[in-house]
Amino acid sequence: MPELLIELFSEEIPSRMQARASADLKRRMTDRMVEAGLTYAAAEAFATPRRLTLAVEGLLAESPAQREERKGPRTDAPEKALEGFLRSTGLTKDDLEARDDKKGQVWFAVIDRPGRPAADIVAEVLDLTIRDFPWPKSMRWGDGALRWVRPLHSILAILTENGEASVVPLDVDGIRAGDTTEGHRFMGSGRFAVSSFEDYAAKLKRAHVILDPAERAERIWHDATQAAFAQGLEVVEDKGLLAEVAGLVEWPVTLMGAIGTDYLDLPPEVLQTSMKEHQKFFSVKDKTGRITHFVTVANRETADDGATILEGNSRVLSARLADAKFFWENDLRTIKAVGMTGMAEPLRDVTFHNKLGTQAERIDRIAALAREIAPVV
Repeated sequence: MPELLIELFSEEIPSRMQARASADLKRRMTDRMVEAGLTYAAAEAFATPRRLTLAVEGLLAESPAQREERKGPRTDAPEKALEGFLRSTGLTKDDLEARDDKKGQVWFAVIDRPGRPAADIVAEVLDLTIRDFPWPKSMRWGDGALRWVRPLHSILAILTENGEASVVPLDVDGIRAGDTTEGHRFMGSGRFAVSSFEDYAAKLKRAHVILDPAERAERIWHDATQAAFAQGLEVVEDKGLLAEVAGLVEWPVTLMGAIGTDYLDLPPEVLQTSMKEHQKFFSVKDKTGRITHFVTVANRETADDGATILEGNSRVLSARLADAKFFWENDLRTIKAVGMTGMAEPLRDVTFHNKLGTQAERIDRIAALAREIAPVV
């Protein structure tokens, strides 16, 4: 039974959209193929920053022939009713059968639909799936009308049976399906042909692309924790950040650096927030719980083992933490001078909504609600 491989290769897909997009690709393709009579044994979807991939195993070579019987109007019904029935079935009156029914004789249409080759069905379904793909945000580029999350560069679509691969005949706004793809943006060596999913995944890895996001996340976490352990440190676990970073790189290279001594006295929450939200860095703590280092994940290997990348990231982080330190110390001075209540006083001059009062009044309402809800939960 044939194996289907699809890859939609584009510019970088935002990390937050990748998991949903791969699930949508799998669901829409498989549901529509089944509706067309093309069943399968198993399907799996993958995403990297530059590609969505779907692999389907055990696909039928062609959809089964179908025979449909459709009941029409009575044989003595007005001619207009018969004409409408013939239009809906695509048959002529000579093709109909008159059968006895409880209320007399009735016209029946027997419609035989031959099976269709898998390639034709896949081409039809994939074209529709690409055109109506439910991206949260999409764009057009060039002179075409096609919309995608980022410019779509190529479509890989092949059916493989008994070791022989054939390209699905498909053209979407001038993008013709083929049997080639490319590897890493910087470490790859151009386009290459593939003949099956197994061949595809192996060649991608040789071209410095890890297809499975779970495998990328596992590598990031393993390398980060090992680097920290070697220095007697521990990476602060953050599954959300790990999933996000795994969607930013195709070939993760983990690097660990030290936080400047000027910022080590900042509260852990300040350090973690600054590093996570702005830089996508993991926090690394010592045995006392003090955050002293960070882990960043590069998307490529370098001749200097990432030293230049780490140096640049350290400079950017220092600037971020300098801002954080300024605001933290400024808040401490304000609280010391006027207290927490006084610090919130300026909110009485900030309008929340012209019919709902100020931000301070909004906070008072939230506090009152919290006092009522807290005992219940």
